[in-house]
Amino acid sequence: MIRSIEHVQLAMPAGEEEAARGFYRDLLGLSERPKPDHLAARGGCWFESDTVKIHLGVEQDFRPARKAHLALLVSELSALARTLSDAGVELVDDEPLDGYHRVYAYDPFGNRLELMEPTGV
Repeated sequence: MIRSIEHVQLAMPAGEEEAARGFYRDLLGLSERPKPDHLAARGGCWFESDTVKIHLGVEQDFRPARKAHLALLVSELSALARTLSDAGVELVDDEPLDGYHRVYAYDPFGNRLELMEPTGV
């Protein structure tokens, strides 16, 4: 029986770890966790909090996930969206979804993330 998601992995191009840090660590506020030594040689970065784990792995023939995406529950969505917009991050509003305010953000590599805040919060 599936109980939860342990982590999500997204692809990124080789050599772009600093761009990943600028987005996932500096803008989204996730801490970087060192990759185990035997995996670190592959490149990429791991970003984690108590409840969210996003791993970025290098893909040689990289293509961004423009439709497939992960959805993150956030607080203070409007402030986060403003921070991302001020940093030049591509944001796209979508049709309303019952019970949520939401916006799509694209990481530096073009991967789509859905940022969702429950209404009434």
